[in-house]
Amino acid sequence: MWLAFAVGSAGFAGLTAVLAKVGIRGVDSTLATALRTVVVVIFSWLMVFIVGSANTLPDITFHSFIFLILSGLATGASWLCYFRALQIGSVNKVTPVDKSSTILAMLLAFIFLGETLTVLKGVAMVGIAAGTLLMIERKDLAYNSAESRSWFFFAALSALFAALTSILGKIGIQGVESNLGTAIRTIVVLIMAWGIVIGQRKYTLIKGIDQRSWLFIGLSGIATGLSWLCYYRALQEGSASIVVPIDKLSIVVTVAFSFFFLKESISRKALLGLALIVCGTLLLLV
Repeated sequence: MWLAFAVGSAGFAGLTAVLAKVGIRGVDSTLATALRTVVVVIFSWLMVFIVGSANTLPDITFHSFIFLILSGLATGASWLCYFRALQIGSVNKVTPVDKSSTILAMLLAFIFLGETLTVLKGVAMVGIAAGTLLMIERKDLAYNSAESRSWFFFAALSALFAALTSILGKIGIQGVESNLGTAIRTIVVLIMAWGIVIGQRKYTLIKGIDQRSWLFIGLSGIATGLSWLCYYRALQEGSASIVVPIDKLSIVVTVAFSFFFLKESISRKALLGLALIVCGTLLLLV
C-alpha cells in the first residue's frame, strides 16, 4: 500500500511545481509560499478531522513533536528557496537541481536511519545522480547577471533542506498518525512563512495579486496538501531510501506539464538524464 501512496505523492508534487510556477508570476515568491501554506493547513487539518486522528494529539511524545517541528522548519526553508528559484528560472531547470535531494536523502537514511545500502541501491543512486547532472545544462549556469544565476543557488538550498525534511519527518512520524503528523508540520511551515512575510512587510503586496494568480496559488496548495498526505503515509510504512526517490519521480510529471502547458523546451541530453533518473528509481523497486 505504501507504494501506491508514494506514486500518488509524486503525481501531485509534479502538478504543484507547474501550478505554482503559473501562480507566482508577478507575485513575490515568499508571499506566494505563505498564501499556499494557508491552503495546505486547511486541507491537512480537514483530513485529520475526517479520519478522526485529532484525539490522538495528546499521545504524541515529546521526541516526535521535536522532530516534526524540525521537519516543518526544514520544509519551510525548502519551500521558500524552491519557489524563489522557480520565480527566477524555468521549471525544467529548477526541478532537476531540487530533485537531487534524492541522493542526499538516501545517504542520510543509510547513515542515520540504519537502512541497508545494497549494490542495487548503489547503482540506482549513480543512475539518479548521472541523470540529474545531464539535466542541468551548462548554459543555464552562465547567464550574464548574478540575478539570473541565483536560481541555481536557491534550487540547491531547496534540495538540501528537502533531504533533511525527509529524514527528520521519517523519525518524527513514527508512532504518529500520518495525517496528523503532516498537519502539525504544516502549522510550523505556516508560522515560519508568515513570520517572514510580516517581518519584511510583504503582506502589503496582497492587494496587487490578480484573480488568475489567486486561482493557481490555491490549486498548487491543494496539490501540495494531497502530495504531503500521500508522502508521509508512504514514509510511515516504507523505507525512506525508497520512498524518497519514488516521490522525486514527480520530475516526470513536472517536465511533461511544463513542456505541453508552459511551452518550455527540453534537450535530448536532458531527456537522457530524465530516463536515467527514472531507471535508477525503478531499480529500487526490484
